Amino acid sequence: MNLSSILDISELMKRLDNDREFLAELFDIFKMDLPPHMQQLRDAVGRGDAKGVATEGHSLKGMLLNLSANQAAVAAGALEKIGQENHIEKMKPALAGFEREIPALLPEMENCVKEIST
Repeated sequence: MNLSSILDISELMKRLDNDREFLAELFDIFKMDLPPHMQQLRDAVGRGDAKGVATEGHSLKGMLLNLSANQAAVAAGALEKIGQENHIEKMKPALAGFEREIPALLPEMENCVKEIST
């Protein structure tokens, strides 16, 4: 498997004891859980709800770190920090930065599942 700057598959497989079925299951769970979290994050940013942004940023950061999606986790962590520090003016740009990470992440997960299935 190739290492990617989007997903650290080597690290993730090591933590999962090379359980390919569990990896596919984790990716499926993430894909189901992501849309409601993204919507809650967008809603919180739209309302200028710093606590909501911090909470969703924290949740997304944890989800992404569990999948070794470190680059996206850093962007989610930035949202968490912005919310914690009540920097309302930074929320929209940080959300835009985070949203730029996701389109590359999902296809990378799909490619990973295809690679490990063969």
